[in-house]
Amino acid sequence: MKYLVWLLKAAIFFTLFAFALNNQQDATVNFFFGTRWQAPLVLVVLTAFALGIACGVLGMVPRWWKHRNAARRAQMQPEKAAPAAAASTPNATTVPIEQVRHGL
Repeated sequence: MKYLVWLLKAAIFFTLFAFALNNQQDATVNFFFGTRWQAPLVLVVLTAFALGIACGVLGMVPRWWKHRNAARRAQMQPEKAAPAAAASTPNATTVPIEQVRHGL
């Protein structure tokens, strides 16, 4: 498994390296108010990719905080949550044998 992960990382590296070698020509990005940025095409593409990842992470941060706070609250009150969960979950002794169905 360790060799498979290493092989996957090497394949990703060589793919990105080949992409960078094949896209060395300059590209111009025109912003608002006549501002321009001229850089190699690979740098423009990788910058756009990095900005997309950053926007995605920033969009997920409030939800991560919400789930982290909910998990922290659940850990602070385990004695209240455990009996309620145990009462609602049927076990093998409470379900009659004729009602147990396997398959579809």
